[in-house]
Amino acid sequence: MTYESAMLVRADLARIEADADSLAGNIQPIAPASMADGGEHRGVLFADALKQAVHSVDAKEHVAADKMAAVDSGRSDDLVGAMLSSQEASLSFSMLMQVRNKVMGAVDELIKLQV
Repeated sequence: MTYESAMLVRADLARIEADADSLAGNIQPIAPASMADGGEHRGVLFADALKQAVHSVDAKEHVAADKMAAVDSGRSDDLVGAMLSSQEASLSFSMLMQVRNKVMGAVDELIKLQV
């Protein structure tokens, strides 16, 4: 591997680690009600976490659509930024669908349990 390639790999690794750190900072902990003080539920409910995820994906879709519309109409020449936003929105949607599939699989397994 040449020196330039090694530098590019290190730069990509640093960017990926920075992105992972920023994503980790956006995650809100989900605490069970039994761990809350005084019997109050102070954690995030699962349904609220899913709603937040759906709204986040929707916001990314709108941002990507706005950037693509700006490039299409000639108001912006940031084609790379528009394509990156579009890919980010697509990946976010794919991840949301995978979470949905896992939740639906878990619900199906719960339904099959014999009481």
